[in-house]
Amino acid sequence: MEAINLLTGVRTNLADSILPLEIAGVAQARENARSAVEQLDDYILPRYRSLDAPLLAVVGGSTGAGKSTLVNALVGHPVTRAGAIRPTTRQPILLHHELDRAWLENDRILPGLRRITGTAVSRDQHIPAARVGATPDAALTDSIILLQDDAVPRGLAILDAPDVDSISDENRRLAGQLLSAADLWIFVTTANRYADAVPWKLLSEAAGRNITLAVVLDRVPAGLEDEIATDLRGMLLREGLGGAELFVVPEFDLDEMDMLPAKAVDPLKDWLGELAANAESRASIARQTLAGVLGQLADRSDVIAVAMGEQETSGSRLAQYADEAFEQAHEGILSSVQDGTLLRGEVLARWQDFVGTGEFFRSLESGIGRLRDRIGAFFAGKPKPVDHVEEAIESGLHAVVVDQAAKASETTEERWRADPAGKALVGTANLGSLSPGFSDQVAEQVRAWQGDLMEIIRTEGASKRMTARMVSFGVNGVAVALMVVVFASTAGLTGLEVGIAGGSAVVGQKLLEAIFGEDAVRRLTKQAKDSLADRCTALLETEKQRFISRLETIPTAQDAKVMKQNSAAIRRLAREQGA
Repeated sequence: MEAINLLTGVRTNLADSILPLEIAGVAQARENARSAVEQLDDYILPRYRSLDAPLLAVVGGSTGAGKSTLVNALVGHPVTRAGAIRPTTRQPILLHHELDRAWLENDRILPGLRRITGTAVSRDQHIPAARVGATPDAALTDSIILLQDDAVPRGLAILDAPDVDSISDENRRLAGQLLSAADLWIFVTTANRYADAVPWKLLSEAAGRNITLAVVLDRVPAGLEDEIATDLRGMLLREGLGGAELFVVPEFDLDEMDMLPAKAVDPLKDWLGELAANAESRASIARQTLAGVLGQLADRSDVIAVAMGEQETSGSRLAQYADEAFEQAHEGILSSVQDGTLLRGEVLARWQDFVGTGEFFRSLESGIGRLRDRIGAFFAGKPKPVDHVEEAIESGLHAVVVDQAAKASETTEERWRADPAGKALVGTANLGSLSPGFSDQVAEQVRAWQGDLMEIIRTEGASKRMTARMVSFGVNGVAVALMVVVFASTAGLTGLEVGIAGGSAVVGQKLLEAIFGEDAVRRLTKQAKDSLADRCTALLETEKQRFISRLETIPTAQDAKVMKQNSAAIRRLAREQGA
């Protein structure tokens, strides 16, 4: 049960191992994941759960190699269609003994394929009506036909597979799937095609799986049996398949039923019968193949683990691009806020209007010592409406935040498109433009920040003495003064702007100190700056998330680590089966 739980967990991890980034090697890694899941479903889990189930012998080979003719000869009568039209085998046919039906009629093996029960349509053929007709039907490749035939020995099922080099993509895919589900292969080739590349690719995979293999060399001309068989044995040995059984079928004329003479396949039939009759031999073959397939699964899992690590590295790089761009935007906003830039133009003019006339500021040039008297006069007078200053600040701050966010989005998109991993993620999306409604969100947050400042002022000015001092200036006016102090630095200004902006900041500072005291003003200023920084962070994070959300399906380093641990655990299982 522990092994089943491990393999089930591995299957889940492989099925969920999304590799979204188009980086080098990802296509092979995706194919490895798909193949591994398919093999777990079709062979590993079913065989692990049922070691006593009949052996599945899959008959495979190239187009026209004579697979169907061979299967017919093994059971002694026609059960599959043989002919000149290609591809001949349109649906896989699974021949079995009556007492083995229970193992095969459910989805214990090949769960993705529907079962169709074959029925006799003539005295000599057991071909279901679904197969009548010469035109290949790709839709039929989602099912297998179960044919009961007592000529098949109990403990063995024979599956006639489509051509491995079929002109039909679906047939080729299905042939590969069926061969991956086999306990043993009966590989059919011919005297004039045994060196073809496609069969040898599959035979090499057989060597990797350590599967029990029988090679049938068909249609060998008289007198050339030894020569061709010797050459083929040498090729098998060089491919690590020296233990494969080799059966030579001489070239025979077929009878009126397109049948080979029985003697042509007697050696193969006897060999299969001996395997089926010996429970220990069947179990040994099952364990040998299972160990080989588990080793192959571990290798594939290693490749996928490496691919996951590469995906995580690439994803982290893309995330870093976004982090850097939006961090620069955040710094740019705070820099614009604190370097005096926002005290230019409209904001400065409205602030001057609010605290008094131009003479008020010009008096600062002849001596800042008169400021206290001016503040007293200000409290005694009627300050102009503060709304204009708030609107000017809101407009200026809004423009800064939107501009910096737009730059961050453009920079991130440019860097992603220049990176192969990010280019496919961006696709045709216009991530360089701000989200619809972002401008409105900024305006809302700027107004909310101004509200934060008023709440800070109300809280600080809760005592009666402070409240009395704020009566003529108003909470809004004091909050505006606090905003001016937040914007107080003159680092970004030159010439006359420095003097004017600096004077503005001093006025705001002294106004606040006259109400709250020097220590309180420093604390209030910090609270105001922190509040603005937090709100800008939230706004920028929202925009950055448009990029980061595209990285959510990328495997993490932990995912890669778990896959690597799975590989090691699977190899231990393989060693246990091979012991």
